[in-house]
Amino acid sequence: MTVRVGINGFGRIGRNFFRAAKAQGADIDFVAVNDLGSVETMAHLLKNDSVHGRLDGKIKAVRDGISVDGDILQVLSVRNPAELPWGDLGVDVVIESTGIFTKKEAASMHRSAGAPKVIISAPSGDCDATFVIGVNDDTYNPDRHHVISNASCTTNCFVPMIKVLDDAFGVEQGLMTTVHAYTGDQALVDGPHPDLRRARAAAVNIVPTSTGAARATGLVMKKMQGKLDGTSMRVPIPDGSITDFTGILKKEASAEEINAAFKKAARSGPLRKVLVYSEEPLVSADIVGSS
Repeated sequence: MTVRVGINGFGRIGRNFFRAAKAQGADIDFVAVNDLGSVETMAHLLKNDSVHGRLDGKIKAVRDGISVDGDILQVLSVRNPAELPWGDLGVDVVIESTGIFTKKEAASMHRSAGAPKVIISAPSGDCDATFVIGVNDDTYNPDRHHVISNASCTTNCFVPMIKVLDDAFGVEQGLMTTVHAYTGDQALVDGPHPDLRRARAAAVNIVPTSTGAARATGLVMKKMQGKLDGTSMRVPIPDGSITDFTGILKKEASAEEINAAFKKAARSGPLRKVLVYSEEPLVSADIVGSS
């Protein structure tokens, strides 16, 4: 059954969601996007991406929005989500990817506008539930879960690792460090920012900063609440990050046994399409686009 989707916020995450769905041949009808930017700019950035390259197909700005191989993606420009015509457009799900409306009350404005379901593309402290694919998405209940979060990029990287280790050996506690590509929250040159470290130029500095990804693991795996913490280093690359975990396991485990557990999880079970196991000498550029 085709799902009719609207996207609120056609920035980096909104565009990459569109690209990924198209690349995977997902049964999705993209009805409209809502963004306050110019249609010409949105069409250009959808077609041309500095990290992922050019998107195949004929993409151009037209009177009604963005034409993608002849299909019209309607572009709206509405500041208040409650005023969006999701109901009139027959939208089933809204991807909330502005980074602004992350609280349940704010994201629920899409439901007031007629969209039955909302997926927040960022962490949310009070949504109906937070899901990481392959870890707890089997607990999704359509009767109770209307405004949900897909957590953060780091959480989606980290939690599957914890699940594999906990299923195989048990995890007592641990500390993670994510070496993270810079983000749109940072700047090319030094400038004002509430976090004085993130006020420094992203492309020429290693920037220590905080991350809630480890603590957020408890939202997805209840048994991990209070057991994990972490920190982050923003580094001068645009994409391709790594998470390092040091933990105490309930059972003794050799490197071979740990590798075998990850290899098995990557081949079968709920993480089969999430994890990739490799013993190749890879670098960060090699994983860009692999998810």
